[in-house]
Amino acid sequence: MKAKKRRSGSSGDGSSLAKIEKTANGVKKEVEEDEETEKIHRAIDKTLLKNKTSRATKTEEVTESNKSSSSIFTPKEIDGMAWKSFQCAKSELNLEIVLKCGQSFRWSLFRKDPKEYIGVLAKKVWILTQNDDTVFFKTIYDGSQKVGSDEVKKEESLLRDYFQLQVNLGQFYGEWSKVDPVFKDVSVKFSGVRMLRQDPVENTFSFICSANNNIQRISGMVESLCTNYGEPVATILNPSDGSLEFGVDKCYYAFPEIEALVDRGPSLEADLRRLGFGYRAAYIYKTAKQLQEKGGRPYLEGIREMPYPEAKAELLKLTGVGPKVADCILLMSLDQPSSVLVDTHMFQIAAQNYLPHLKKYKTVTDKVYLEIGDHFRKLYGGHAGWAHSVLFSADLRQFKSEGKTIKKEEKS
Repeated sequence: MKAKKRRSGSSGDGSSLAKIEKTANGVKKEVEEDEETEKIHRAIDKTLLKNKTSRATKTEEVTESNKSSSSIFTPKEIDGMAWKSFQCAKSELNLEIVLKCGQSFRWSLFRKDPKEYIGVLAKKVWILTQNDDTVFFKTIYDGSQKVGSDEVKKEESLLRDYFQLQVNLGQFYGEWSKVDPVFKDVSVKFSGVRMLRQDPVENTFSFICSANNNIQRISGMVESLCTNYGEPVATILNPSDGSLEFGVDKCYYAFPEIEALVDRGPSLEADLRRLGFGYRAAYIYKTAKQLQEKGGRPYLEGIREMPYPEAKAELLKLTGVGPKVADCILLMSLDQPSSVLVDTHMFQIAAQNYLPHLKKYKTVTDKVYLEIGDHFRKLYGGHAGWAHSVLFSADLRQFKSEGKTIKKEEKS
């Protein structure tokens, strides 16, 4: 994967952004969490559990009928594969946080000790682990593992692009710590948190699924999209010794292309509703059609070349994409490091530590959203979205035990 030129991260004209948010208001407002939403969430959870059981049975059947296929691997075969590696300090990339903080929903724990992560990237199954100064990886795809030097270089280049390792994270941490004591305190336990540069197609549909959702539910929906509409990459058999983190034979799928979704026609929406996507089913179907009409993948990748205000305005034209989802996509796949997504977590952090007058607001209005984003852009500069992701990760429940609750130090 050849890395395109990254944008500088300029936030653009504040008035332009205000117009963008105003345009979005009333057209793509995100649904407020309420008791009815919680009922929907519980129904989705039950559906996802049912689908998970169905997928496990389906995988076992596929495995039984394709035992001679070279795309099926045993854990022993995978263990026999050589690790490939490159130098990268853990302070520059912390896999445990970056892969599980809600940027991508394709990564899961493969083994606990030492921690190994497995996921699908660029139509390959990857297994990643690290120590203090090195990242190790294995790849499985097309029923084989190519180990030629040119292939290894391509894979390393792809990973470096995916993790944006050309960005000197330590330097930014130093700069952000100088201007923000809250960040300085949090950064001690949350070093190595950087933004992924994801496939924009996968990233767009993943965050359309994120509306009124949590990481676990979103991951289940993304997995369902891949299992039902993506191409299979490889199957890993479940060992009898319980050494792996999944308890069934598991087939890994690539994320579906736009065409694969559109080709399903109107039935796609009905199918997704049966799979537990709720109102998001309509968003996915309509957005897939819109993207195809606009030029498909090249259209999305072309947004990387636009300034932030224009890029955001373009995404807001898509069904199911409001200001927050747009900023997620811009930050995580479209080379806009100044994008600052404002959800409940960031609203509370901002009101508690940076903009106390916001405590009088009960919800994130368009005006509040813009004010918070502009505050962090002014505070942190062109990579404000990266700094924000550190604060966001520190506030996630699964990482709270690693550090402290974000709280501004009070002078005695």
